[in-house]
Amino acid sequence: MTLADISSNLLYVAFIAYLIATFVFGGAVKGNKEGTFKSEKRWGNVAIIITLIGFAANLGYFFTRWGATGHAPLSNMFEFTTAFGMTLVGGFVILYFLYRTPVLGMIVLPVALLIIAFASMFPSEVSPLIPALQTNWLAIHVSTVVIAEGILAISAAAGLIYLLKVVDLTKKSKQRFWLEAIMYSLVLVLGFVLASSFFSVTGYEAEFNYVDKEAKEAAITYTMPPIFGMNEYEALTDDAMTPLIETPAIVDAAKLTTVLWSVMVGTVLYWLIRLVFRKRIAAILKPFVKNVNLQLMDEIGYRAVIIGFPVFTLGALIFAMIWAQIAWSRFWGWDPKEVWALITWLFYAAYLHLRLGKGWQGEKSAWLAVIGFVIIMFNLVAVNLIIAGLHSYA
Repeated sequence: MTLADISSNLLYVAFIAYLIATFVFGGAVKGNKEGTFKSEKRWGNVAIIITLIGFAANLGYFFTRWGATGHAPLSNMFEFTTAFGMTLVGGFVILYFLYRTPVLGMIVLPVALLIIAFASMFPSEVSPLIPALQTNWLAIHVSTVVIAEGILAISAAAGLIYLLKVVDLTKKSKQRFWLEAIMYSLVLVLGFVLASSFFSVTGYEAEFNYVDKEAKEAAITYTMPPIFGMNEYEALTDDAMTPLIETPAIVDAAKLTTVLWSVMVGTVLYWLIRLVFRKRIAAILKPFVKNVNLQLMDEIGYRAVIIGFPVFTLGALIFAMIWAQIAWSRFWGWDPKEVWALITWLFYAAYLHLRLGKGWQGEKSAWLAVIGFVIIMFNLVAVNLIIAGLHSYA
């Protein structure tokens, strides 16, 4: 068995362990009687042990893949996204031993599972680095970013728990609408996994020629029926579905198609859940947060940001600018990825300003933390998958 095979198996073990731990954490929280924490103490210990087994396997995956590839496994969407899931769980483990909060595991672990499942839909084959990535700055820049985003995602989990506790789901309000919108967006990620898995199993492929943004002819293979067509496309597969809309050269229409299929499948899945349980997803989760200490959740969310923000500043801006100067002879070029890194940085800077300068604590702070995670996920999903740029090789 090769190192690559061992690496894949370890990631699978981590996924299964996180899945089991999610249910145990949920049982630990739900099993409490009003005002007591006996179930949390008993089953929370079991759940964290299972989580630690999964995290150890996740670390094993990371380092065995590093050995198999000869470089830090952060060079493409599969590697970066699995590392993101790993740092998210790592951040939770540290916080658990500091605060003993099983309810945080009930939220963090399913999100980590979705992230790892999302990663598994991308090519995972071990391949040599392209020349642009053959530098130590790959590990320095990307590892710092992924650690920062994992820490910042913890603040969103704490914020989400806070909102589930305080938002009145029995009355129509903007807060109820947006809280459910967050739940819907998480289901869309699951929709991507299901759609990708279905078309992968059926072996769907359709090849097209097109003209890229450099006005050169290129070829592309769709793995889902093409809803959007590349710029000046021409079908090479005889029975391929004709795209409904042709997109400009700057847009990767194949990836945009993937996103739309994910939205459609995720939307159907969301309404199936609503029909089965006959209530909003937020309402399904609300009983699990009945014993939550709101002040503690607020503190966890804030601490995650004050730790994650400077790390993000180092990785996404300072280290990125140094590498950009080395690779492209300029510190900044308004590439889509650079722009959204700046937007993310500005948002969390505004979070800290509003929190420290304007006293935005509690519910306001929780909403900001959740919005920050939405921005991170938009950068990860939409910017990477749809908008063409200098970072498209990743």
